[in-house]
Amino acid sequence: MRRDFEDFLLYKHANDGASDRTICAYRDILARFERWLDGRDPWNLSDDDVLTFTGPYLFKVLKLQPISRTPYVACIRGLYAWHAMLFGSRNSAARVPYPKSGRRLPRAMNLDHAERIMWSPNFATFEGVRDAAMLALLIGCGLRVSGLCGLNQSNIVPIEVEGAHRLAVKTREKGNKERLIPIPIEADLLLRAYMAHPDLEEIPRELKNGDRVLFVTTRNRKCPAHEYYGEKRRFGRQGVNVMILRHGKRAQIPTDQLHPHALRHLFGAELAEDDVDILLRQLLLDHATADSAAIYSHLAIRKLTRTTDKANPLAKMRTPASQLLEQLRGK
Repeated sequence: MRRDFEDFLLYKHANDGASDRTICAYRDILARFERWLDGRDPWNLSDDDVLTFTGPYLFKVLKLQPISRTPYVACIRGLYAWHAMLFGSRNSAARVPYPKSGRRLPRAMNLDHAERIMWSPNFATFEGVRDAAMLALLIGCGLRVSGLCGLNQSNIVPIEVEGAHRLAVKTREKGNKERLIPIPIEADLLLRAYMAHPDLEEIPRELKNGDRVLFVTTRNRKCPAHEYYGEKRRFGRQGVNVMILRHGKRAQIPTDQLHPHALRHLFGAELAEDDVDILLRQLLLDHATADSAAIYSHLAIRKLTRTTDKANPLAKMRTPASQLLEQLRGK
């Protein structure tokens, strides 16, 4: 890859705090951009040239839908803005628009299914206790899967609340922003059971900085036994997906609810159900804007149902269904 493209990625990581996942995605995007350039100097492209890459090329050649083109636009806009700032060049990507696409409502796991998946792990095994603790943090704290997998022992911190000794999780997720989330008492107990499990003490999970990986794997066929320690013990994103799918199928939960974000969506939906202030929701969910947190209001179906049952005009008049409803209610 071009040296200046690599310099841009280093800048994004060091100055903007871009995550490793974002850097990896941007590197793929820039590799495709470089192939499209076919030897041309990117800094001599016209505005229309850059629009051709971010629009017709991505749509017609790479067959990307609007939502999939968004990170491409973000990367190219960032690249040209960085170069203009550093070298005073003309920003040919300044007027590249972000694709407009409809916003999908998140698919949340419902409470009944969440209860069933929490009972699925075998608590008589180390792996079962570990899985239950991971599920509890996803459901009870609304963590993103990247935040869960990135946890080390030092990210679990003791706090005192009204005289009680509790735990909180310190995590870094999108934008490498750090936040502290109180762990619900149910998840607190499961996490303590996992951290105190004798099998965990036997696993070499120490990192170079003296910290320890929190959630560990117990088998890795791709890693030689003599190298299976420290960072290579860390539970990965794919492993979390597989774990949720395995327990969810055992609990007979629909497949479209068996992904980590469905558990995060459940957390957001329940905050909305309980009328948690929108700014608190934004803080707990680590959303950049209140608008992002507000989308979960659409998922607060129990609250919406209670409201419409009580306040809709039909509830305030006699209708052909009124007598039947009174009989059903035992009036």
